[in-house]
Amino acid sequence: MTKIACIGEVMVELSLQTAETAQIGIAGDTYNTAVYLAHLLKGRAEVHYVTVLGQDVFSDRILAHMQTHGIAQDCVARHQIKTPGLYAIETDDQGERRFSYWRSDSAARTLFGPECTIDLNILSQFDLVYVSGISLAILPPTQRHDLIKALIYYQARRGIVAYDSNHRPKLWESPEIARETNAVMWDFATLALPSVDDEMHIFNDANAADVIARLCKHGPRVGALKQGHLGPYDLEQDIAQTYRAAENVIDSTAAGDSFNAGFLAGYIAGASVGDRLIQAHDLAARVVQHRGAILPETELVRHANR
Repeated sequence: MTKIACIGEVMVELSLQTAETAQIGIAGDTYNTAVYLAHLLKGRAEVHYVTVLGQDVFSDRILAHMQTHGIAQDCVARHQIKTPGLYAIETDDQGERRFSYWRSDSAARTLFGPECTIDLNILSQFDLVYVSGISLAILPPTQRHDLIKALIYYQARRGIVAYDSNHRPKLWESPEIARETNAVMWDFATLALPSVDDEMHIFNDANAADVIARLCKHGPRVGALKQGHLGPYDLEQDIAQTYRAAENVIDSTAAGDSFNAGFLAGYIAGASVGDRLIQAHDLAARVVQHRGAILPETELVRHANR
């Protein structure tokens, strides 16, 4: 059975409903992908989440959430003092989001550090490791460098590294460090799952064509450039397909995260390039028509059974 590790930070999500109320959820970019992967590949793959939580009640809730969705918890460390990060989402009439974060001292920032009970040797037990720009940006520079070095070593020994630059400018020390770090990741990542807006922001590319040319400078590569309602651009074969846009966008939270899960699930299952792109886009289109990062259970089951 294929073993997958998703590395990053899972947080407490406040989805603002009115001026006085909010719905509490559990989310985080690579965690959202892990949830969708666990459902899409149920019985065919083990999905593990790699992070650090605290000893508090919200950390307990997060672990319970993982168990509910079939995500293995053996790579979750627990810090004695620190707690999970928190973020709030405000969504406008077009489904676009505005985020507020409280994560600067979260437990996840200690991942692979001197206090952490999980070390980088765990990577060797997995067939595929998925990380994002957020996974890297939250870490102190030394831990970030060590993780990237370990991923390069892992990939050189035929491990599959999937990467999404998923850019959050405020998490990086500077635009230059973000650019340099992402350039390194694109040099060796096995599967590329960027979004066009993120890449243009990070690298100052003028348009999608410039992004594609840079990502494929050494030839075609396995992956897709996410372009929202326009549908993905295949970086491997440049196939032409028609994609159905979402009918009623309510909340674009986790659109990219769910797309990545759909793509990776198709890749692991041996689906054709066209089929995995359609599966990924259709899942993302369904996700943006619901509020919050994770679809209701009935929708998750429906997509898992497709």
